[in-house]
Amino acid sequence: MIVRKLRLQRGWSQDQLATLTGLSVRTIQRIEQGQQPGLESLRALAAVFELDVAQLDGTQQEVREMRGYDAMERDAVQVSAEERTAMRYVEALKGFYYHIVRYLLVIGGLFIINYLISPEYIWAWWAAMGWGVALASHAIRVFEPFKLFGPEWERRQIEKRLGRKL
Repeated sequence: MIVRKLRLQRGWSQDQLATLTGLSVRTIQRIEQGQQPGLESLRALAAVFELDVAQLDGTQQEVREMRGYDAMERDAVQVSAEERTAMRYVEALKGFYYHIVRYLLVIGGLFIINYLISPEYIWAWWAAMGWGVALASHAIRVFEPFKLFGPEWERRQIEKRLGRKL
């Protein structure tokens, strides 16, 4: 998440970061998803972001403290829980928008093919309805209009099980 935050602060795409670092786009994606990067990848990223390798490696908190980085430097590199949640939401929203675009292109293409091949029977509706259900399910997961089992419900259930307030 630290790499993603730094990349977004600079307004770079994953492709641009991959070009600047000499890493593959897939490697950048894996690092941003939380996979531990190798030392060479960390060095390449640190060079591009003009940081120390220890500042990028979230597992080396002790090294940062021993070297005496002040709190402002650490905060500039760390990702808060709120930022992490916002990044995950935006990633899910982006995935939903890509899903809509793919749906419109494919279903539109199917209707065109349907019209050209057999205009007397419109079979493309079946694909549109089936995929539409999946698209609606994706929208419910992203936008959560019905928070049946959300954080409030979880808190109430935990308090009920404990017999006291959290």
